[in-house]
Formats: sequence, C-alpha cells, structure tokens
Amino acid sequence: MFRFEDPIYLYLLLLIPLLAVIRFITSRRQKKRLRKFGDPKLLRELMPDLSRWRPSVKFWLLEGALALLILMLARPQMGTRISHEKRTGIETIICLDISNSMRAEDVTPSRLDRAKMMVENLVDHFTDDKIGLIVFAGDAFVQLPITSDYVSAKMFLANIDPSMIATQGTDVARAVEMATHSFTQEKGIGKAIIVITDGEDHEGGAVEAAEAAKKAGMRVYMLGIGSAKGAPIPIPGTSDYMTDNTGQTVMSALNEDMCKQIAAAGGGAYIHVENNSNAQDLLDQELDKLSKKETQSTIYSDYDEQFQAFAILALLLLVIEVCFLESKNPIAKRFSLFGRKPIATVLLAMVALGATAQTDRQLVRQGNKQFRSGDYAAAEVSYRKALEKNDRNAQALFNLGNALMAQNKDSAAVVEFEKATKQETNDLRKSMAYHNMGVVCQRHQMFGEAIEAYKQSLRLNPHDDETRYNLELCKRQQKQQNKDNKDNKDNKDKQNKQDQQKQDQQKQDQQKQQEQKQEPKMSKENAEQLLNAAMQQEKQTQERMKKAQQQPQRRHIQKNW
Repeated sequence: MFRFEDPIYLYLLLLIPLLAVIRFITSRRQKKRLRKFGDPKLLRELMPDLSRWRPSVKFWLLEGALALLILMLARPQMGTRISHEKRTGIETIICLDISNSMRAEDVTPSRLDRAKMMVENLVDHFTDDKIGLIVFAGDAFVQLPITSDYVSAKMFLANIDPSMIATQGTDVARAVEMATHSFTQEKGIGKAIIVITDGEDHEGGAVEAAEAAKKAGMRVYMLGIGSAKGAPIPIPGTSDYMTDNTGQTVMSALNEDMCKQIAAAGGGAYIHVENNSNAQDLLDQELDKLSKKETQSTIYSDYDEQFQAFAILALLLLVIEVCFLESKNPIAKRFSLFGRKPIATVLLAMVALGATAQTDRQLVRQGNKQFRSGDYAAAEVSYRKALEKNDRNAQALFNLGNALMAQNKDSAAVVEFEKATKQETNDLRKSMAYHNMGVVCQRHQMFGEAIEAYKQSLRLNPHDDETRYNLELCKRQQKQQNKDNKDNKDNKDKQNKQDQQKQDQQKQDQQKQQEQKQEPKMSKENAEQLLNAAMQQEKQTQERMKKAQQQPQRRHIQKNW
C-alpha cells in the first residue's frame, strides 16, 4: 500500500501550474518587446548563441525538482518496515477474572469495570516491559500474547466481557498454569503473574499451581477486588439477580484468605484494590524487586518511508539544470552527431535505455504483482529472470520458493528456500524461509525434517507463535505416526496369532464334539433356570447404567458464577 503521512503539503503542488502560467505570460511580453526592436529573424541572426528551447528545459527541470521536493515534504510511505528496539524491563502476564461474579457492584461501578481500570493503569505505568493478557472463568485462554505493544493491550481490554467464555465458574489454577507457559524463553529476566479476581475458586488446585510457578522462577501476585460482605450478581439486561439451584439469591464475597494463600505459595504478595492509585503504588514497589534484563523487541510498521527515492530524483534534476546552459555551447557543436539538439537526443536515449533495462529488483517487484494476482507461473518466470541477473538475491530466492509451493512443486520449493537461508542476512526473513520449509515437509508427513526446520526458525525468531504452534502440532503428528506404525505391526502379529489360535480352537471344537456325543443331554428344567438367571443379570446391569447417567457430570452446572 502507498500513502502520504502529511498530505496537507500536497496543496503546494498548485504552485507548479501557477509558475508555469507566470512564465508563459512573461515569455509573451518578452517576445512583444523584442518585436519592437526589429524583425525576429534578423534578431536571431544577431544573437547566434541564443537558444530558444534551452531556457524552457531549465524551467521545467526546476519545476520537476520543486514537485519532487513537495512530495518529499508530504512523506510518501509504502511497504512494511521492521525495526528492532532494545528495552530493559520485566515480563508480566495479567490474568483477569471475567466470571459472572465480577459483575457484582459492591465496588463502583462494578468489580469487572474496576479491574479493567486497574489493568489500564498497569499498562500506562509500563515503559520498557513486556505484557500479556489472559482472561479466565471456568476456562482460560490467551487474549493477548506477550508483547511490547501497549496500544493493542488497551484495545483488547475494551472488548472483554463475561460472555466471552461459555464455561462459567472460577478456575484460578487453570489461569496460572496457562500463564506459566505464556512467557518467552529468555533467562535472567523477572517474570510476574498478576491475577485480578474476587477470590472465589470453584475448581481448586490454585495453591499448587502457584507453587509450581514459583519453582519455575515466576512470582504470583494477587489483586483482590470486592468486599468481604458480598453482593448479589446482577443479570445483564434485567433487574433480577442470579440464583443458585435452590432458588436462593447468590451472594458473592471477596475471599481474601484464598488470595493470600495463593500469593504466599507463588512467592508474591496480596493487594486489596480499594483505591486504584494506592494499589498501583504497592504493586509497583513489588515489581521493582524483580530483576530486569535488556531484551530486544521486533516492531512492525505497516508503512516505510520512501522519500529517499524522491530526494535522489530531485537532486539529479537540479544537477542537470545547473549543467544545462541557456546559451548554445560552441564546444558541444563539434560533437554534434544528431543534428541541432545533441544533448536532448542523448538524454532521450539514456531514458529509453533505462526504461528497457530491468534490474533484478524490478523483476522481483513485477513477480510480486503477478503472485498477488494469482498468476504463480508468471511470477516464477519473473523471479527466475531476477536470479539470472543476480543469483544471490535472497528475496528472489524466497519468493520463488513461495511461487513453486503455490503450484505444488514442493521439492523444488524446498531447494529454493534452502538457498534463501544461505544468502539471507536478515534473521527474520531467514526464519520465514525455514518456516515454509517446515510447512512443506509437514504437508508430506516428513515430520522429522519439519520439526528441525521449525526449530531453526524459532532459533532465529523466538517470538513467532505460529511456528511454535506448528512445531507442537508436528511433534504430536509424529508421535501419532509412530504409534500407528507400531499398531500396524502389532495388528499383523495379532492377526497371525489369532489365525493360529483359530486353528487351535477348531481342533478343540472337534474334540469337544466327540466328547459331547458320549455325554448325556441337558434337561429342559436346567436350561430354563440358566436362561432366567442370565435375564435377571442383564436387567440389574441396565438399572445400574441408568442410575449412573442420571448423576451430575460437571461442577460448573451447580456454580456458574
């Protein structure tokens, strides 16, 4: 995409036609004054070095340079820019309770709204730290992976509501366990888990999860919201309050004892949020105790500055204008091979030559347009032409691999990706090449090669969550494949064993038949007794299954707040 960051400066382009009109009027007045001196043909013979077209060329060169300078002021931007920033701070995962009990209004305006305000204050106080956001109720999921983008954190925070999670209840242990696996792999940096909740824990296991987090080098801080007296839980859109299975109004109260136990087990601290500013000061004091480390963050910008190209063109036009004389150059006449306008002819030839000769970068851009339009075969041709001009163009190698992969030419695509990893100097783009190699290998169930490619990609870009997910999926698929191969082998052995047993069984049956011929037959009364016993046993089994199905399956049905 292309845009101007400061488009207001584009109004200055109106100066271009205005100056052209002024020059046209000035030129006409000058010609009228010359006619008063005599015949124009006689005047041209008296001024043989005067050129009629050179002043116009110089004027339009200046006009072009002015237009380019105005475009520079408007800051043209296009493409994507990747920057790396070094920051010194900690990593923090915020676990926000969004269960129905957080709708209680014992704090103003409600527990959930007060919690959101607290998270927003936390984000405003962070400068060089990384932050992540997890929401939980009866289940938990990552709302925002750990990042340095505080704007995104506030944006996600605004859309949080208890209706986001269908499984209600409060499972603090699940949130803490998920937070422990959401940090980066960097060592030596302080890692904090901040749980904002009213302290009700319906599932248990939170203390054990906090102890496990502490052993992993993390600290668990509990921020309690609500009052110990408790308050009813309003039902959205109505004036009623939530009731339990017996029809009694549910009173949700802050469980400070539980919060203190979890914080102590996690090596952190418990803070009661009565006033956001006081709670923020106490939390800042606790977080300052954690060790800080210099980390590198990758910042992606949708647009990159492109004023450099306009600056080079403007400078080139100004140099040409300075070298271009208004009067005819007597020295240049001796080298005139193209008539009366040798310089213009040479310039036109240079422009034509530059237009016909395509560089490898131009061919790559051409291939990119064809690739985006879906013409992968034409894009492949353009990328190969670019490599003929420069076989070390890493971008052309990577894009060629993508074009081949889009045409299901996977083996050839892997070869190009391997070449790209050898020529590429940017770690981020190199990691993308390894990622695509892993995708191709995973597609063909070459899980060992795919796992190695994903690992190489993560070594270069540890923050790529998609690669990390594909790696875990590939490991599971490899385990399943190994299990299937083992099962197939076991099935063959089992089949052979069954065939042998079948043969043995046939022999035994034949022997039994011979023995039965010699034994007396069962009486009718004995047969009826055996049949009645079997029917009675089947009836008792069905009654036990029916009672088991009528029992409640999950605890969340009883406490959905």
